[in-house]
Amino acid sequence: MASRLNPYIQFDGSAREAMEFYKDVFGGELTTNTFAEFGASHGPDDDEKLMHAQLETPSGFTLMAADTPQGMSYNPGENIAVSLSGDDGDDLRGYYEKLSEGGKVSVPLEKQMWGDEFGMVTDRFGINWMVNIAASS
Repeated sequence: MASRLNPYIQFDGSAREAMEFYKDVFGGELTTNTFAEFGASHGPDDDEKLMHAQLETPSGFTLMAADTPQGMSYNPGENIAVSLSGDDGDDLRGYYEKLSEGGKVSVPLEKQMWGDEFGMVTDRFGINWMVNIAASS
């Protein structure tokens, strides 16, 4: 198996809801495991939280996530963005629209000075997304 790079997002108790949302956006197969299933709960409130979730999409994207267990700090910030790019404009526009639902658009998806369509949105879970649709040659 070749090496690959994919985002792994930490949540504070909303990993299941977020990953189900991303499955609705991107499609694919979602696998989840709770702390209880792995025998790794840090306390009773952790049992049903997700220790690991992985979404494999038909487009070849992999997105992973977990909830923060008790006793560990959760520090959300604006230091992560997930970039989606390519030349399949229909798919990418659809992702952008779905990610925007309940979120906040910071850059509308439109043609930019470099010739591509580009937009940025923060989804309803506070995750920043950048979408770039390559210009037709």
